Amino acid sequence: MDTAISSHIIRRRRHKTVLACAALLATISLTAWGINRAVSPSVDANNVSIATVRVGNIANSISASGIVIPVHEELVSSPIQTRVAKVHAKLGQQVQSGEMLLELDSRTIVLAIDALKEQLAQQENRILALTLELEQKRKQLVGAIELLQLDLEAARVKLGRYQTLRKAGGVSAEDLLTAELNVKRIEIQLRQHHEQQDDNKRVTGSNIEGARLQKSILQKQMQEQQQLLAQTQVRAPFSGMLTWLLADEGASVSTGQLVAKVSELNNYKVEASLSDFHARALGAGQQVLVEQGNVRLNGEVQTVLPEIQNGTVKLLVTLREPHHAMLRNKLRVEVNILTEQKQNTLLADAGPAFNGRGPQDIFVVRDGVARKTTLNIGASDGKSVEILAGARAGDQLIISDTSRYKERDSVRIVQ
Repeated sequence: MDTAISSHIIRRRRHKTVLACAALLATISLTAWGINRAVSPSVDANNVSIATVRVGNIANSISASGIVIPVHEELVSSPIQTRVAKVHAKLGQQVQSGEMLLELDSRTIVLAIDALKEQLAQQENRILALTLELEQKRKQLVGAIELLQLDLEAARVKLGRYQTLRKAGGVSAEDLLTAELNVKRIEIQLRQHHEQQDDNKRVTGSNIEGARLQKSILQKQMQEQQQLLAQTQVRAPFSGMLTWLLADEGASVSTGQLVAKVSELNNYKVEASLSDFHARALGAGQQVLVEQGNVRLNGEVQTVLPEIQNGTVKLLVTLREPHHAMLRNKLRVEVNILTEQKQNTLLADAGPAFNGRGPQDIFVVRDGVARKTTLNIGASDGKSVEILAGARAGDQLIISDTSRYKERDSVRIVQ
């Protein structure tokens, strides 16, 4: 006959069962924790850059590369096709206005000037000859006219006498007619001589004016050649530094080829270049921050050049301190064009983890674990970025490159 199990034994068995289950669960938990520690990725805190979200002011800026250039720079080119005869200056030399830099071979211009001088002399001789010829013809005609006027006066006196005698029957009608015709003939001759005098004056005067016009043309050509001759002596257009020079004596140069460049000293501006993607955001008058090392200079966009080359737009920046000691010709600088300013907004230090504006996944560190969180990124000035949503002041963000963990939702931070 079966005997009933006591309640004490039943309680002891239940207690053992509970202990066994608890031990099993603890073992499973420890095993899972160990596997998670072994499998879950981790990163050393010293190998990442962590920034703390803070409240501050930010100016949205567009970064560009810039080069320092003189405010005033003048190029000197060759006026003719020739060669370098003699070099008087050295590259990098400080020059004064009008100082000789180099001489170009001017023999062709000298020959041209000599030929023009001969042509001018010919035209002057022609003008003189035509003037003398006109005067000689005038004198001949004046003499002939004076004689005809005397003949006409005598013929008229004779005609008057014949007319009186005719009334008395002292001369025949034929003699009277002859006297009348003689007066008319002399009057016609006198008129013809006056007309010939006017014609000679017009024709010879026209020839003289043509010769004078040709002389004027030759004189202008002479002035041009003399100007070219003066330009073969290449001189500094103003006081400054000689930043470029064709210093090879005997070198051939073509018309319009650059032979020297003089730049103003200690007065600079900046030429900035950036992608044409930002062209619409640029405009004259925008504030600019120019940086080189630890030096920062404020400036302003003077003009945005209209031409876009190879996807690049250029702009000129005037500086508030154009005479700063740091500035050097052709010095490369960083240029930040300020397009927007905000105050009392959430900020974090800029880093490779950020990629422009808009929503993007950033690892936020809390309790030793970096969890992927979607943040909405706004303005940037190259050193800080604006956080529009997804984080709060005091949060810590991994701002270094986290592309190797882009498939992970979280990463452990190992101290």
